[in-house]
Amino acid sequence: MINILLCDTFPGLLPPDIPSYASMFRDLFRSVADPVAFKVFPAMAGILPPKLEKDELYLITGSNSSAYDKEPWILELMQWVRDAAARHIKLVGICFGHQIIAQALGGEVRRHPGGWGIGIRESSISDEAMRPYFPGGHLRLLYNHHDQVTKLPADAVVLAHSQFCRYEGYRIGHEILTFQGHPEYTPEYELHLIKNHSQDEDEHVKNEAIKSIKRMRHQGASVARFILHFYNLASSPHLSK
Repeated sequence: MINILLCDTFPGLLPPDIPSYASMFRDLFRSVADPVAFKVFPAMAGILPPKLEKDELYLITGSNSSAYDKEPWILELMQWVRDAAARHIKLVGICFGHQIIAQALGGEVRRHPGGWGIGIRESSISDEAMRPYFPGGHLRLLYNHHDQVTKLPADAVVLAHSQFCRYEGYRIGHEILTFQGHPEYTPEYELHLIKNHSQDEDEHVKNEAIKSIKRMRHQGASVARFILHFYNLASSPHLSK
């Protein structure tokens, strides 16, 4: 079971062919493992899983909010993260989820002075646990973020790093796994965002992002496989592809 803690619905940002933000995660994991069961909890509405199961996975999604915002639902989610970590629950954080787990467990998140991270970015694998899944030693994901983790929680191990982002992902033991990038995104969705919802952003940055999407292939499916293997949830032949 994958429990999706939905931190935004991105109203007005999704194209007609994407029914919901949560559906992007369902499509991603079902593309590499079948069958996969899901539950969705609208965390941004203050609704969190009422019970924590050690054999289930809890995934915190992206959001337009910032992990350092003081909105009540964010503070509640941070306490939920601390409680889940104390009970050694399997957690995955994606973008905002990556950041709020860090913020909740003693790390720090800040607005990145280098600007907007968008397009496909290649980072270098830092952790041996990931190397079998990324034999080239690099990770390529789609990105859309202004904030970054600037200080890791205690005992965190960096998964990958780049010149633009020091902490592209991290893990804590064998229970917490996070990524700054968006494995659930598709290149088509990223292009939709750049062309339709980034009017206030730098034109050069947008043009370079479009070039990166045309030049590189993102590895969202490989990240999904790694997540499932990392937590011993892989049982489908799809995972060997």
